Amino acid sequence: MFEDKSQELTPISKLGEFGLIKHLTEHFPLSNESSELGVGDDAAVINPENKRVVLTTDVLAEGVHFNLGYVPLKHLGYKAVVVNLSDIAAMNATPAQILVSLAVSNRFPVEALEEIYAGIQAACTRYKVDLIGGDTTSSNSGLVMSITAIGIENENNIVKRSGAKPNDLLVVTGDLGGAYMGLQILEREHAVFLADPNMQPEMEGYDYILERQLKPEARTDVKKILEELDIKPTSMIDISDGLASEILHLSDQSKVGFRLYEEKVPMDSLTISTADEMNLNPVMAALSGGEDYELLFTISPNDFDKIKNHPDFTIIGHAVEKEDGNFMVARGSNQLVALTAQGWDAFLGNQQNG
Repeated sequence: MFEDKSQELTPISKLGEFGLIKHLTEHFPLSNESSELGVGDDAAVINPENKRVVLTTDVLAEGVHFNLGYVPLKHLGYKAVVVNLSDIAAMNATPAQILVSLAVSNRFPVEALEEIYAGIQAACTRYKVDLIGGDTTSSNSGLVMSITAIGIENENNIVKRSGAKPNDLLVVTGDLGGAYMGLQILEREHAVFLADPNMQPEMEGYDYILERQLKPEARTDVKKILEELDIKPTSMIDISDGLASEILHLSDQSKVGFRLYEEKVPMDSLTISTADEMNLNPVMAALSGGEDYELLFTISPNDFDKIKNHPDFTIIGHAVEKEDGNFMVARGSNQLVALTAQGWDAFLGNQQNG
């Protein structure tokens, strides 16, 4: 957990619950006007000033969503915030506040929680959100984190999953599959370490995909970019469980089908080369890997000219009638491959991180 084994660590019991909360949160200033009252009272107070309040929450459990064998605690705190802010961004809303709750076993000293909160604070600073409350308790099964994110937005700006229409264009931000390939490298090197602790991990050259896994970013910038382009998406979702799964969510909520073109799926060259190295199909990493935290959205075909040359957006398909189903058009042919949700499912445990 810590590199310096000689460091004198502080048991949580020395501070107690309320002392711990005060210790961890005393350096979190409030910066949003909508944050009227933050940490320190029985409850926080938010003043949305006639706007809509957008809420999301996420639970991260050790051994299910993260492995502390290779996930630094500071990165964990940062990522835990980001995955929730990504949900706010997917509603085309502006994140403003978070609440953080931790359940920790007695193997975690105060210094470990300081590392987690340093990551949380870095995310709060990066995204200009306020920590306004939360809770801590003991745990008999390692570390569990629960974060609630709050967004404040004008009603007419909010975008749901349910607005796509046939012929709408399917658009994605950034590139996909990198986080999953980063996870594969971490899992591989961790397995080598467990087999021989004297072996040094081979991480050089994988920086981009490792960062995509350990320190993702929420696409809160997309809202402003789309406003500048005079585009309002008809539906939107973030890519946490894999591209295929998210397309199926949009299909279900909007009552349309989709055609995804394999050759259009954007992937970084390192993602592709690492997949090749590990005998994996890079497109499957994008379709089913998850944790990219990019945004997937639909726009009116009338907006094609506004977005077609933008470097951060890729048109990867279009909506069709519901009865036409959801298929990927295979590269170099017209073969249709049915899209299936094979991404992360915490209850099936088919991938370490979710």
